Amino acid sequence: MVETAGGGPGDGAAEVLDRPLPEGVRKRVVQIVSDGFGGLTVAELPAQLRQYARFTPNRRVKFAGNAMAAAVESDTLFRQRISERFREAHPELAGALDTAAPPPAADPLDVAAAAYVLRPTGWVKLVTAAGEEAQRADAERADEESRAELERLREQLAEARGHTKTETERLRAELDSAKKDADSLHRKLRAAFSDVKRGEAALRKLHAEMDTVRAESHAQVSAAESESRRLKARLGEAEAALEATRRAAREGRSVEDMRVRLLLDTVLDAAQGLRRELALPPVSVRPAETVDAVEPGRMTPKDIAARALSENDPAILDQLLALPQAHLVVDGYNVTKTGYPQMPLEKQRLRLLGQLSQLAAQTGAEVTCVFDGAELAAPVLLAPPRGVRVLFSKPGITADELIRQLVRAEPPGRPVIVASTDREVADGIAKAGARPVASVVLLKRLTRG
Repeated sequence: MVETAGGGPGDGAAEVLDRPLPEGVRKRVVQIVSDGFGGLTVAELPAQLRQYARFTPNRRVKFAGNAMAAAVESDTLFRQRISERFREAHPELAGALDTAAPPPAADPLDVAAAAYVLRPTGWVKLVTAAGEEAQRADAERADEESRAELERLREQLAEARGHTKTETERLRAELDSAKKDADSLHRKLRAAFSDVKRGEAALRKLHAEMDTVRAESHAQVSAAESESRRLKARLGEAEAALEATRRAAREGRSVEDMRVRLLLDTVLDAAQGLRRELALPPVSVRPAETVDAVEPGRMTPKDIAARALSENDPAILDQLLALPQAHLVVDGYNVTKTGYPQMPLEKQRLRLLGQLSQLAAQTGAEVTCVFDGAELAAPVLLAPPRGVRVLFSKPGITADELIRQLVRAEPPGRPVIVASTDREVADGIAKAGARPVASVVLLKRLTRG
């Protein structure tokens, strides 16, 4: 088969379509190109269509429709190849178009699409006629739809009128009922006004009775005040007589006190005279102080803090808790994660609080346990044990900062002990006057029971 890029003098290759291809014709042309696509090799396809060679006809129509339409329009050789495939598939329609006698029963869109691909003589007229026919069909279809829509709107209007009539009758009935209800309410309102007038008359009568009772009450109060003044006068006389009796008793007791003081002064004067006569020096040294020995060194608060932070002396905690009004503040999670970190946080809290409750009962000290609540989405539901105050820090505040606030809240001089292994916490509360204790020391004391 010899392929040419143009037609002879008798074909329609020289004809040019002076308007856009009608949409219906374009869709049929794309379908014809897609159907003939499979009979061509990849080399026979334009470069822009080779990527769709393996697609099914339906997928080619969906994804390569615009590209195929453009290729048929611009690539004459590709169009001729497609037209040859079409002639092989539809020889009757192709032969009829070559003789300029398309079948009368054929779809105008199919005839126009075949003419666009085959390009017989007069194909532009066939495409134009098909477009006009499609436009007439669209106009007729739009006219039919408009008439159907108009009919539907008329039916809706009739239905709306009937509904409006029914609704109007219903509203008139409701209006008549409302008027009857209003008349009934007016009658009830007049009856209520009558009741209000009777109530106002009864109220005025009650006010008059209250004025009478109030006058009688004032008279009774005046009489009671007179009686009260008389009783107060008698009470004053009785108090004056009682004071005179007490004064006489004090004067009698003063004589006895004077005698005792005189006797005591005599004894003291005699003792002083005896000391002067014996030339006894004042006692400034005790006998025990004359024994030669080495006295222990004094422990400063810094020494106590250093010793408390050791991990082998839980007895220092007993000494600190034995101080009057001692307050033990516990860094909860620091202690539990030091002693039993493998347990869940809930069980860590319950175990520590149970042991702190026993310690509070044994020592009588005030105990406060602080947990870090900065990351909690909701408050922890917990029943604090007896003798232990349980606190969670607020969002944005760590447990360390809450512990420092508790220490600063205590008055100077009160013994405050903080159990925490955190060195920053220990140094901070030591500067504030509290005494730090390592978490291990508290755990050993709690384990000892």
